[in-house]
Amino acid sequence: MKPTPITKSCKLPDGREITIETGKLARQADGSVVLRMADTMLLATVVSNKEGKEGADFLPLSVDYQEKFASTGKIPGGFLRREGRLSDYEILISRLVDRAIRPLFPDDYHAETQVNIQLISGDPNALPDALAAFAASAALSVSDIPFQGPISEVRVARVNGQFIVNPTLEQKEKADLDLIVAGSMDNILMVEGESKEVSEDDMLEGIKVAHEAIKVQCQLQIELTKATNKSEKRTYSHESNDPALKEELQRLFYDKAYAVARLQTPNKQKRSDLFHQVEEDYLNSLPEDSTIDRGLVKKYYHDIQKKACRDLVLKEKVRLDGRKTNEIRSIWTEVDYLPSAHGSAVFTRGETQSLSTVTLGTKLDEQMIDGAMFSGNNKFILHYNFPSFSTGEVKPNRGPGRREIGHGNLAYRSLKQVLPAEENNPYTIRVVSDILESNGSSSMATVCAGSLALMDAGVPVKAAVSGIAMGMISDNGKYAILSDILGDEDHLGDMDFKVTGTEKGITGCQMDLKVEGLTYDVLKEALLQAKEGRLHILNEMKKSLQAPRPDLKPHAPRAHTIFIEKELIGAVIGPGGKVIQDIQNTTGATVVIEEKDKRGIVSIFATNQAAMDGAMKRINQIVAVPEVGTVYDGVVKSIMPFGAFVEFMPGKDGLLHISEIKWERLETMDGVMEVGEQVKVKLVEVDKKTGKFRLSRKVLLPKPPMKQEPAKA
Repeated sequence: MKPTPITKSCKLPDGREITIETGKLARQADGSVVLRMADTMLLATVVSNKEGKEGADFLPLSVDYQEKFASTGKIPGGFLRREGRLSDYEILISRLVDRAIRPLFPDDYHAETQVNIQLISGDPNALPDALAAFAASAALSVSDIPFQGPISEVRVARVNGQFIVNPTLEQKEKADLDLIVAGSMDNILMVEGESKEVSEDDMLEGIKVAHEAIKVQCQLQIELTKATNKSEKRTYSHESNDPALKEELQRLFYDKAYAVARLQTPNKQKRSDLFHQVEEDYLNSLPEDSTIDRGLVKKYYHDIQKKACRDLVLKEKVRLDGRKTNEIRSIWTEVDYLPSAHGSAVFTRGETQSLSTVTLGTKLDEQMIDGAMFSGNNKFILHYNFPSFSTGEVKPNRGPGRREIGHGNLAYRSLKQVLPAEENNPYTIRVVSDILESNGSSSMATVCAGSLALMDAGVPVKAAVSGIAMGMISDNGKYAILSDILGDEDHLGDMDFKVTGTEKGITGCQMDLKVEGLTYDVLKEALLQAKEGRLHILNEMKKSLQAPRPDLKPHAPRAHTIFIEKELIGAVIGPGGKVIQDIQNTTGATVVIEEKDKRGIVSIFATNQAAMDGAMKRINQIVAVPEVGTVYDGVVKSIMPFGAFVEFMPGKDGLLHISEIKWERLETMDGVMEVGEQVKVKLVEVDKKTGKFRLSRKVLLPKPPMKQEPAKA
């Protein structure tokens, strides 16, 4: 018997409807919903084990977002012709959902939990990335899993000064501010976005618009939960605790941990050793027959150490490494570090270091994108690598994980805002950031090093970009905003807020909150403190390079773009590619032709000027428009009784009539010219109806003097 689903709907500010349905699909999952907006449909399911994972002291949560190619009527590429591992785009959306929902599970809930979101129908006018967390939260809300939601997520874009919630793709591409914001009824939880050098006030206004839409969507989920009678959540017991031991360790450890924190040790490893020694001394003092649970000792000491470090900041306004709350660690930079790279830079801030390179490639090097919703090519690529030695650890080197992809994407979105317009940039640009040391915000080091490397390569970026990671510690109404946070401060703090931008404004941001009740006033204070730090870092970067180099490195490929009429594309390519292949073979240049905006774009790449000049000359000859009165060096192609056909430009023949060869009258073409003979001719006429060309040779020859008639007797 066909089930009767429960359906609820809400509207966006512009009147578009979003519908959530449960009870029809995937009913064996703990919770499942189908969310629909226009023709975009997402199926979200959640399953959580009843028992906690053995030995876990955290939530083993996995979130996977996947786009089915059938959702948009496509067949996947590749040999297998089926969906494979998640694409970077799908991983980024998975991370958005994970970051939004993870803080709302109870701290003591340790059961393996899996959230799956599938795009089962796609509509280009209803982008699914900003709907995924909404669907995931709804699936959790109609389950008995102890989720302290609901939450939701929306995209806000500013187009022509107006904020639009969940814009279409066309509107999104015109926006100067593009944010994805997640939140609950009362609080903002996560912000991710990019912008074209906007102000802090503009960003705050976008977040406020987003939160109003989020509240409506959260209310819908509350109503859906009531309709399904799933308000009661399962009981669980995933932790063993010893209150007496916890109290005893608080008495023994707190003052010692606070004393270590108060030493203000700049070196991460030394500071870690000092904290660890407090725990080791206690464990070593225990008799061999002690029944004290050493696992609980480690757990409680971790919490005590965290509180001691937080209290130091709140009470004394100093940090673990001795800095003030708004102080930036020492910075040094160097450009042109790698002689063979097209551009390179080293950026070091405290114990975080990025070595970044820039490589300039051709149109053929563009990244091909083959997805369910999006297909095409990408000519700006940024890769972020985080080897284990950067933190002094031993781990196997595998492919990039979700963290690396997320950090690289933030830097990518921040730097792409200042790249030259596509018509002024013929290159495919690849930036690679290799993190060589890490103690706090290597993604922001990537932005700074990547910006310097682009300028070192001679890429005419609009401005330099820097980034800073902000943190916050709060307790009972007291709070401290921290600039340029350490790795330890990221772990013990209540906020991780990364902001990138130029001197003019913000180009990218990423914020994760771990605490409720952050007011907009505090958020604005954090943004303004971030601006202060961002400008300081930009000034430090200027000490190495203030503007893009005026020219590329000698070993970098040269590029030139020629715009031609659409009708001339075939002439440049030639039959079967014969012409373009000959140009490349004879000059050594690489020539790429594409059609865009009803015109042809010819991109020429060469490693030396001679190859560039040779290719440009050949192409200009092909695409040049014949001009009446111009003299050309032609080649005789065929001889007819009435004259000769001469190729005066590549692919363009004109008639050199027998009467236009010499001033003297010719009776026949026999012996006058030969096929293949070079001849200088002048274009004297273009027939307006037929487009045929008429040439003359005699007008270039001296005109013989007029014969004088004999005087009459």
